[in-house]
Amino acid sequence: MSTRSALLNVMTAAVLKASRNLVRDFGEVENLQVSTKGPKDFVSAADLRAQQTLQRELSKARPSYSFLLEESGEVVGDDRDNRWIIDPLDGTTNFLHGIPHFAISVGLERRGEVIAGVVYDPIKDEMFVAEKGQGAFLNDRRLRVSARRDLGAAVVATGVPPAQLVRAGWHLKIQESIIGQVVGLRRFGAASLDLAYVAAGRLDGFWEFGLAPWDIAAGMVIVREAGGAVLDFDGNTDAMATGSVIASNNQLQVSFGRALRDAAKLADAAA
Repeated sequence: MSTRSALLNVMTAAVLKASRNLVRDFGEVENLQVSTKGPKDFVSAADLRAQQTLQRELSKARPSYSFLLEESGEVVGDDRDNRWIIDPLDGTTNFLHGIPHFAISVGLERRGEVIAGVVYDPIKDEMFVAEKGQGAFLNDRRLRVSARRDLGAAVVATGVPPAQLVRAGWHLKIQESIIGQVVGLRRFGAASLDLAYVAAGRLDGFWEFGLAPWDIAAGMVIVREAGGAVLDFDGNTDAMATGSVIASNNQLQVSFGRALRDAAKLADAAA
């Protein structure tokens, strides 16, 4: 994609502006690791600053659009058909501990469908973008999901959101089942980047429960535009409504989905 659309230009410009302070703040967090007070309050402020920058820059370009924000909830604009869905800092725990793996995620929902997404990893300077019908790209290079067909040769990822940690044992039962059926299981701690990595073919699959719309809105459209599938655990396409996600290439979707549903049944029986 030699030239991005006006919409993606607006989104990437806002994300790049928000990322500058985030990168600076991340450097401060690394220095704060040695203090006894810890950097938690500092990170919360960094998260909020990034959100405010995104909201301000996107509002300049599209003043009537609505927002769904991780830190502030819904902000209804004059245009209810178009809504920005924003996670200003996905991977907060990584950021908090000085681990350089986090992202800014911005999706645009139009009349209930996410039609564009940007996921930016500012430390690696990797900008994943997609717009419906236009394909998915990483720094202007076309993305395609992996072609792997055998689940036994797949590398997959998962996550457990903080709100789901009360069910940690249940999640571990599922992971234990899946790890015996794949070549590798990863937990990176940022769902938006997990989805982007599926789109890039770095991961063959990803699953997670209990996600919020801002965790997955941008990543979903990037995976789909890279030729992949994103479903919920019941096999429906509206994963944002349920918060459960299974993403993979189309060849693995059936076997990966079946393996996860079978694992969930076993975990339910053991609970």
